[in-house]
Parts: sequence; structure tokens; C-alpha cells
Amino acid sequence: MSRYRLLPSSAQEAVLRDHCAHARYVWNLAVEQHSHWHPGRTSAPGYLEQCRQLTRARAEHEWLREGSQMVQQQALRDFAQAMAAFFDPENPAGRPSWRKAGRDEGFRVVAVKPSEVRRLSRHVGEVWVPKVGWVRFRWSRTVPSGVKSYRATMDRAGRWHIAFAVIPEPIPAPGNGEVVGVDRGVAVSAALSTGDLLCVPGLTARERKRLLRMERKLARAKKGSNRRGRMRLVVARLKARETDRRKDWAEKASTDLARRFDIVSVENLDVTSMTRSARGSAGAPGRNVRQKSGLNREIMRSGWGLLVRRLEDKAPGRVEKINPAFTSQRCSACGHVDAKSRESQARFVCTACDFACNADVNAARNIAAGHAVTARGGDGVTRPVNREPQLLLQSA
Repeated sequence: MSRYRLLPSSAQEAVLRDHCAHARYVWNLAVEQHSHWHPGRTSAPGYLEQCRQLTRARAEHEWLREGSQMVQQQALRDFAQAMAAFFDPENPAGRPSWRKAGRDEGFRVVAVKPSEVRRLSRHVGEVWVPKVGWVRFRWSRTVPSGVKSYRATMDRAGRWHIAFAVIPEPIPAPGNGEVVGVDRGVAVSAALSTGDLLCVPGLTARERKRLLRMERKLARAKKGSNRRGRMRLVVARLKARETDRRKDWAEKASTDLARRFDIVSVENLDVTSMTRSARGSAGAPGRNVRQKSGLNREIMRSGWGLLVRRLEDKAPGRVEKINPAFTSQRCSACGHVDAKSRESQARFVCTACDFACNADVNAARNIAAGHAVTARGGDGVTRPVNREPQLLLQSA
């Protein structure tokens, strides 16, 4: 998807909000229909039957008829695709749930003609939106050819975006045969085996202080008041600024790695499980919940999953996932495995050969070499090196 910043006028934004409301209303009706179905009952209506019901509803209700029929039908199409993904036995997804105003704001338009997307100047373009007309967007990069559909969305910060449904071409391999290892962390977002340390640019100290102050004002504001709405928008804009910086960093870092190296080796981490809450339940409460919550936030701020996902999109077939077991305890020079070699978070000194290096860079070099020892360790040739030497019994 190629996403651009949409720049509607006040009048156009009102119509865009109506499109979002209509799409959300139709989606929620489809969710309600399917919520009454269970095994043993007549199957819930499919996409074609729902389209016929939508036609009758538009004839009866003028406010629904004033909206775009394409937008409303595509909401049903999206729901049908979501249900198909839910029942897919090979790769099941979550069941489609309710959409909420202020959180799920967007709609899709199909059958886009080439003449409905045009460029006005160096940094400004226009797109034709049903019932709205020509809406300007920022031409930050070339719009891919062959656009057939697009999706317009509004985030919680009140910004509009348009995403054209075109899959960009992957970045070709440089052909130099070089391999790079990427070790992901919290203090250092991504350490490369070349010695480079990459960090996600988050909010500045001044911005974080202002964010904390605004969140406290938001907590004190009365629900439903105009003051709460203003504070919510300020907080959303500050958080969106942090998200934009993280996405920009991930795009630039992934593009740079895909252009410079033939193979990119990363740790095979289940980020979703690693960031799962440790709260537990009332019967079995978790331990160190606040510490685990803070760690989860820092992991998500580091963009672990986003970086690898964009690497796989830009360099398909050139991303290798390595077992991360003991990569931070193994010496990249001699292969010795010892937990005591990791003196601190940032320093690694091998207890066997006295090799010293940045701990994250050392782990990245092990990942680049594809080294992943088993649970018992070992050099892969004779005996495990992270165990006490065992006496060999000689036969009489």
C-alpha cells in the first residue's frame, strides 16, 4: 500500500466523515446479523443477500440513500473478506467485531480510473472521491501506475490519509554476497554485525513532559465535555508524532539494509507473545506486572516487529530468521558460551579468549553467522563448552 497525506477542505471533510459513518454503520449491521448465527440455525446472509438488503434499506431511508452506494457496498465486501479469513483453516484470523466512532474511521473506493488520480504540482495531487469531488493530497512520492482502488482513513489525531492498493516492486539484491545480522534490543533498537547501532527516534524530553501533563489533564476532565475532547486530541497528536518517527525510521532502516546486503539475518522472535500482559487473573495474579508493562512498552517503541515486517516486504526471500538461543552469550571470535561473558547490558568480554566487544554487536555477529546453540550449548563438534568437563570412563 502506498499511503499519502490527504488534504480535504472543511466542507469536504464533513462528507468524508459521513462516508466513514455509513461504512461503519453497514459493517456493524453485518456484525449484528452474524452474531445471531450458531450451528443448527439457518446460515447468516452472504455478501450478495446483504447487498440486496442494502438496496432496500437505501430506498426506505433517505439519510442512507444520500451516501455513496459504492462505499457502503465495499464495507460489506470488507466484512465478507474478514469472515472468510476467520473461517480459513490454514491461516485463521480473529472474528470481525464492532467498529467504533473516533477509532475506526475509513472507507474504500474501487473501480478507480486512471484519470481520477492526477498531479497538480511538484508536491500536490488530486483524487476523485464519490460525492466529494476532487480532494487534494500531498504528492510525497510518485503514485504507482495501475491504481484500481484506494482507502481513505482518519487517525485519532484527526489527520486524513489515502492509501492506493498497489503492491510496490521489491528492492533488488545488490549481488555482493554480503550477509548482515540484526540484533534487536531496547536500549539499542537494532545492532548490526557491521558495528552500526540504530536507535528509534522517539519523543524528546520536552515532548514527553508535555505528554505526561496533557494525560493528567485528560484524566481529570469530565467525560463528554469539550475540554476532554480537546485534551484527547492533543494527546493523540503527540502519540501520532512518536508513531510517525518510528515508522519513518523503520522504512529508512529496512530500505538501507535491503539495498546494501544480499541476506539479512534476524532473530526469530515471537514479539506478540513477548509483549503479552503479565497481569494474570483474579485467581492467579501475575508478578512484577508494572515492570513487565514497562518492558512491553519499550519493546513496542523499538519497532521490533515493524522492522522485520518491512524487511520481508522489501526483500522477500532474503530475510533469514535465526534461533536466538544463547546468541548473546556466545563469543563471536572463539565460539565459547558463558553467561558470565556478558558483563553488562552493553559490554561483552569473553571469559575464554578475552575478546571484548559491544554486547549487541557481538550477538548480531552470531546471528549473521547463523550460530544458534541448543539448550545445552556446545561447539557442535566435541562436547558442550558451557558445561563442566566430564571425565571419560575407560574400558578395562
